[in-house]
Amino acid sequence: MLANAQLLLFLVLALVLFGVEVWALIDCARRPANAFLAAGKRTKRFWLILTGAAAAVGFIAIPPPLGLGLFTGFLQFVAVVPAGVYLADVRPAVSSYGGGRRPPRSGGW
Repeated sequence: MLANAQLLLFLVLALVLFGVEVWALIDCARRPANAFLAAGKRTKRFWLILTGAAAAVGFIAIPPPLGLGLFTGFLQFVAVVPAGVYLADVRPAVSSYGGGRRPPRSGGW
């Protein structure tokens, strides 16, 4: 019973970490490339590679009922670091330069 609870906990944690990594990757892909340079950050390509690699490791690390479970453990938590750095530091800096959600159009249908 305890082993099942641990497996469920690791599965939920892996899915949450993978969700954060995918969120960072999608957000990075939606931002214009010139916003990264204008904000004084590394290039869009650099962040796409970093967040893409993090998402790939996160996907492979999902435990066996849903995934392969190859990189479980410490590497799984290391993979979420670039996504966290992007979301906490880069995303706020580049969000004012466009991309992401568009403001609603005024007037008409």
